[in-house]
Amino acid sequence: MRKSDKLDISKSKLIEATMELMDACVNPIEVTSRTIASKAGVQVAMINYCFGSREGLIFEAFSMNKDKYMKELCIDSVENSSKPPKEILRSLHYKVAEFFIREYKYTSAITAYVLLHRDLSQKQSSLPLVMAHYSGRKSEEECKLISYELSSTMQLAINRYEDIKILSGFDLTNIEELHRFIDIQFDLFLVD
Repeated sequence: MRKSDKLDISKSKLIEATMELMDACVNPIEVTSRTIASKAGVQVAMINYCFGSREGLIFEAFSMNKDKYMKELCIDSVENSSKPPKEILRSLHYKVAEFFIREYKYTSAITAYVLLHRDLSQKQSSLPLVMAHYSGRKSEEECKLISYELSSTMQLAINRYEDIKILSGFDLTNIEELHRFIDIQFDLFLVD
């Protein structure tokens, strides 16, 4: 067997073990590198070799299910609605934020990784809607920053939802308050 085949097998085993452990855990801290490697039947060092870190592996496991999550959230129906771009984007943020709250164990395990290591050269899914909202009143660069700020602020706030409640009184686990929080962000970042 070639080295690249062995590496692919190790990656697959690690991802599968991570998904099983994350689905079964109460707190993602329980899903340690040693636990993952043991379940996968590989050496702990393979996590860093294949994914750079435990968080990178958990992010990859989460990403492998992205299509399933998007289907579950009915993203297509929101994206294809006849609402104005700002309202489509707001609805998408509502759905994604609700998902991040519901799947908090994944959110808490990957948010720091995503915020600090996300490839910013990748296409931002919200960018076309931000650009359509401003329809030429803002440059593409400004729209990219607004798109980034909207998603990053939401991710950070949800990751620190307990602290946000202490700071501002918003209980982001309450859907109405979560939506109100998002509305405030939209008023700040997507001015009409």
